[in-house]
Amino acid sequence: EEGADIIDVGGESTRPGSAPIPLEEEMSRVVPALRAIRRETDLPLSVDTYKYEVAGAALDEGADIINDIWGLKQEPRLADLAAGCGAGMVLMSNQRDVSPMHDVVFDDIARVVADDLARATQEAMQRGVPADRLIIDPGIGFGKTQPQNIELLARLRELRSLNFPLLVGTSRKSVLGYLLDVPASERLEATAATVALAIDRGADIVRVHDVKEMRRVCIVADAVVRGRADAAG
Repeated sequence: EEGADIIDVGGESTRPGSAPIPLEEEMSRVVPALRAIRRETDLPLSVDTYKYEVAGAALDEGADIINDIWGLKQEPRLADLAAGCGAGMVLMSNQRDVSPMHDVVFDDIARVVADDLARATQEAMQRGVPADRLIIDPGIGFGKTQPQNIELLARLRELRSLNFPLLVGTSRKSVLGYLLDVPASERLEATAATVALAIDRGADIVRVHDVKEMRRVCIVADAVVRGRADAAG
């Protein structure tokens, strides 16, 4: 009702410091939610999971997209699932496997992310997912230091050379708290700033919590950046 184009459903928190949950628990959260949402809307549904079994059950319930925060590093078979049923994939660049505590300093974070996303998309295509069903996500907040997150946002245009739609998720994230020293509940304006900046730097999709407010930001940013003055319609 507030204007979302895609609804992303996840059953396990992936914020820094969060603990993994058992497969059965994630399944019990995700499947009923997807089933209920699908009854109410024809919007594309995305399932945010890196577990093969959860993704398969979600696709059976009508999910259209697998959103893999590990970019096939933990479970490459997710690409097989997507290929087999014609689903889309969001592939994120996640450095938590080498920088779980954000203490690795990469010489060139944008290059690290670009190379990681090139690997992930190549593997997905080799497993049968068509290029036009792939979306890339730089993974703001996933295994990067806060200065690296800021640098990556500033250099998003460099990821356009990969020639895939670019999804950016900054909503309420800790990098905003790092800049403003405010809790997640007070990061609306900061989120709006990063959404507008991401669009200016080539983002095609933004993942947000505050849909109504961020849709308005998108309409204005699109009008300026892409000449889409009719976006509100």
